[in-house]
Amino acid sequence: MQIGVAYSEPSQQVWLTIEVPDESTALQAIEASGLLKQFPHLDLKAQKIGVFGKLVKPDTPLKPGDRVEIYRGIICDPQSVPRRQMDEDDDD
Repeated sequence: MQIGVAYSEPSQQVWLTIEVPDESTALQAIEASGLLKQFPHLDLKAQKIGVFGKLVKPDTPLKPGDRVEIYRGIICDPQSVPRRQMDEDDDD
């Protein structure tokens, strides 16, 4: 079956479409994608993975067309980052 595997860093984004056996899991798809060799610092014991934005366990079975995503950790506290001000258009 055909699935996608995605990983993103600030300077590089990778989204691959690969063929895997029908009974493949999320972890098997990541291993088959070659991303662990391309990004040797990836630690799937520490990083979370998901399918279409929903967290899953590594042994989650995949369906044709699924997109497996490897998530990076948050590097700063979102509460400490000032929010961007949106322009308000009050002139009617």
